Amino acid sequence: MDNGKNIINRITDKDNRFLLFESMGLYKHVNDEEIIKRLYEIKMGKVLNLDEPHTLSEKIQWLKLHDRNRLYYTLLDRYEVKKWVDKRIRSGHVIEDFGVWRTVDDVEYFKCPSNFVLKITHNPVGNFCFDKYSTDFKAMKRQMKKDFSKNLYWNGNSRDWAYQYVDRRIMAEEYIPEIWVKGAVEYRVTCFNGKAEIISIYIRTADNDSNIRACGYFDRDWNKLPFTIGDTAFEKGASEPDCLDDIIEYSEALARGIPFVVVNGYWIRDNYIFDGMSLYPDGGFTNFYPDEWDRILGDKLDLSAFDAKIINFPIEKIKKDG
Repeated sequence: MDNGKNIINRITDKDNRFLLFESMGLYKHVNDEEIIKRLYEIKMGKVLNLDEPHTLSEKIQWLKLHDRNRLYYTLLDRYEVKKWVDKRIRSGHVIEDFGVWRTVDDVEYFKCPSNFVLKITHNPVGNFCFDKYSTDFKAMKRQMKKDFSKNLYWNGNSRDWAYQYVDRRIMAEEYIPEIWVKGAVEYRVTCFNGKAEIISIYIRTADNDSNIRACGYFDRDWNKLPFTIGDTAFEKGASEPDCLDDIIEYSEALARGIPFVVVNGYWIRDNYIFDGMSLYPDGGFTNFYPDEWDRILGDKLDLSAFDAKIINFPIEKIKKDG
């Protein structure tokens, strides 16, 4: 009954109906700017200022529309980005992979060891831990196919431009126990114009579970920042890690030349392990509490370099979107 009411509400409420239809890809005929303005008004509760963006959320929307750098196809492709990382910060900082395939059904499980991880290359939330002796493969494949079918540009309710042309594939990676154990720490470093400004700590909530939760936001000197995102509340802070300087150094090396990016990584066995990049965290629709931090962080993102020459590369379909 509740599901029925939810469906009716999504259809009868104009905002919910818009979000539903946009997530289904029914507004492909509408240009990005118009869609982004509508999404911003619904999710942020105010009008988007693209002429003079001041807040972080406004500036991320501006970058979606104007920073059309083809390098971003590679940075958001979870398979291809590893080669780029190897060249940028030397080899030894990415997780070994065992193969990459075009569809979920093509995966050659016999080529993988007893424990491994499958990741969808065009969807950052598509992570699946496998144990050949205990995993329910049929159930896991159903969820993988669901995530595999999504294109975050058309189906993500955010029009994250660079995801439009990321190649759809699935890859197998080495299973690293220190990453997948309950309590594992992931460092997400937010870089503004190449400089690390925020270090976010995320903790895995259960063994072999993709769910992780934030436990604090800190500046580069490990001062706790006085904001939260969404309704997240932190019971206690986190101790400054011995690897902090190294985490910042690697993150800034990867962020060099990019206006805004979040670099994700782990510190495993005294070594930095890269785990991905995000150009548009939360689609740029992050609700900060208190909301003044949207403007404070926005002041850290300098878009003046775009005044002389806007990076607005021609939109070409480099890879066929399957």
